[in-house]
Amino acid sequence: MALKQPAENLIGTAIQQSIEARAYATPADYTYCRQVMRRASKNYSFASRFLPQEKLPHVEALYALMRVGDDRVDISHEGFVTARAAIEDWEQAYWRAFETGISSHPVMRAYLNTSLKFGIPEETIAPYFRAMKEDLTIKRFPTFEHLMHYMEGSALTVGRAMTYILEVKPPYTIKDAIPGADSLSMAMQLSNFWRDIDQDWRLGRVYLPQEDMEQFGVQEADLAERRVTSQFIDLLEFEMERTERYYEHACSCVKMLASGQWGVMSGLEIYRAILTAIRRNHYDVFTQRAGANTVQKAGLVVKSYWRARSS
Repeated sequence: MALKQPAENLIGTAIQQSIEARAYATPADYTYCRQVMRRASKNYSFASRFLPQEKLPHVEALYALMRVGDDRVDISHEGFVTARAAIEDWEQAYWRAFETGISSHPVMRAYLNTSLKFGIPEETIAPYFRAMKEDLTIKRFPTFEHLMHYMEGSALTVGRAMTYILEVKPPYTIKDAIPGADSLSMAMQLSNFWRDIDQDWRLGRVYLPQEDMEQFGVQEADLAERRVTSQFIDLLEFEMERTERYYEHACSCVKMLASGQWGVMSGLEIYRAILTAIRRNHYDVFTQRAGANTVQKAGLVVKSYWRARSS
């Protein structure tokens, strides 16, 4: 005799099936997401070209979901009284989409469709909304641990959702692959932080941990005056060496992915090149923007192809 499922399980299953049946996204919705990503990130857009074509629209939907929220906090909250109201509206739209299976926003429709297709738990994105709201009030980070807590929402959510989209190959599981995804997400965001020290300073933010600045004798006045002192160089090298360790761990985990290894490795190498460029620019992150040019990126993509094949 077959065991009966508890009534609440049957109800929950019925609701989920109903949502999946009603969830939809048009090709135009995914095209909109692609436009968002291409406008916002040259590095991410370049590396994404080397992902499997059937996966790319879903990666673009994930990126666009995050970018809309980022822009509401950092660029414009037009239509809302405050930036907090704007990001809270985006958060409410997210949960409402998962509750009802529909949305009026093309990005939300596309991501909802992607999430249901690949089984991305809706709670995966919850830390992102927490981090965006923290961005409005938290401008300094006492320790690296505080910065990691922030990145759990601002960066790790992307890597974790990406792991579901790209999938993992046996004998690995999603649980096995998540630590590597976390390392890559942290490394990429840390690289951006070190590249954008001057830009973030002008926005009132300092992502260099306060305890590290104190340890190396760097003052916020040095950032304000754009001083590349020996102490600043030592501090930046310390942070970049830590970032390199995350890249190394991430690189060792790419082999777990069932698809997109070339694209992920390309992204890793292109973002890692930011650190190389900072060193090449003699740690001047104030007047020179670090990164690889198009020719250098092409070389890194070729390198990534062979590394992905050998992993």
